[in-house]
Amino acid sequence: MKKKILALALALPSLALAQLPGKEAAKPAAAAASGTLATVNGVAIPRQRLETVIRLQTARGAKDNEQLRAQIREALINNELLNQEANRSGIAKKPEVQQQLDLNRQEVIANAMVAEHLRAQPVSDAEIQKEYDRTRAQTGDREYKARHILVATEDDAKSVLAELKKGAKFDELAQKRSLDEGTRPRGGDLDWTLPANLEKAFADALVKLEKGRMTDAPVRTRFGFHLIQLEDVRAVSFPPLAQVRQQLQQRIVGQRVESLVRDLRAKAKIE
Repeated sequence: MKKKILALALALPSLALAQLPGKEAAKPAAAAASGTLATVNGVAIPRQRLETVIRLQTARGAKDNEQLRAQIREALINNELLNQEANRSGIAKKPEVQQQLDLNRQEVIANAMVAEHLRAQPVSDAEIQKEYDRTRAQTGDREYKARHILVATEDDAKSVLAELKKGAKFDELAQKRSLDEGTRPRGGDLDWTLPANLEKAFADALVKLEKGRMTDAPVRTRFGFHLIQLEDVRAVSFPPLAQVRQQLQQRIVGQRVESLVRDLRAKAKIE
């Protein structure tokens, strides 16, 4: 456990998600956080540094207790000793070290920018509910078990269809002629899948089929031409909002960040 805490303390993780706003966001450090944590060869380690690491660790599920604080204190002291030795020996001035420091500095500042943006635009309950409703509607209430045969051209598809109409078994023909290496060894078996996970043309054709039937014409997608056979249909049990709330919030947060970067890129001159 001590080695794990040491590693985490020596390499501070990204700040963006740790500083996400929320109902249980970390409160500002108390007055006790001010002052000096320890002095190493005359160099003071600010107590606030420990509080920063504590905040990052608790955001990832760690418990704030005396044992954790003691372990992080020792890690910060070790970190200071290593930094002092690196400065004394000249390692800190090596070009590759300076480049890494520049990269780390950029990352910290960028993450702080993201965190501030998210604090200014917190995810509301209404947004989470809207995303839940949208996802549920998109998912639908049924999932389908199907097989398919993928070929390169419409003529190939018509040739396969002719063989099927003459009595060839769908799974055996899929093993011989399908170009989908992921499903070909299983006779074209797609297992249980949701229409929302499929290309629109494929999904539209699939949901119109009756159990045990196959498409009477090739279905074209960006992958090629498909013949589809529906084996079974069953109801989907969609999870309640409380169960997926955190995932939905993270999805909306991701959309916020993507939108921010997209807007900045649109305004920037990038050559």
